[in-house]
Amino acid sequence: MSTQDVQDAQEAAAERRTFQLAPGYQVNVRKGPSTSSAIVRRLTAGAWIEIRCQRHGERVSGPCGTTDIWDNIAPGQYVSDAYVRTGSSGMVAPSCTS
Repeated sequence: MSTQDVQDAQEAAAERRTFQLAPGYQVNVRKGPSTSSAIVRRLTAGAWIEIRCQRHGERVSGPCGTTDIWDNIAPGQYVSDAYVRTGSSGMVAPSCTS
């Protein structure tokens, strides 16, 4: 794959708000934006996720920094942004409305 192909793929992923999890980490998907929320499932290391919206919740430290931002990946499914390689310390998707 050429450098241009890689760049095009990265730009397309950003438009869809699709990001990779931090390498080497299995990430718990939780029912709400806190580590005390029930675990719904676990994502494999290096998986790609699409962020539907984001909200503030419990502050978490991980390989991508310390943040209170949680990424909603499906109805009732959240992962801490501390484990997602978004390239930003802020919001990269709209705020969740509920």
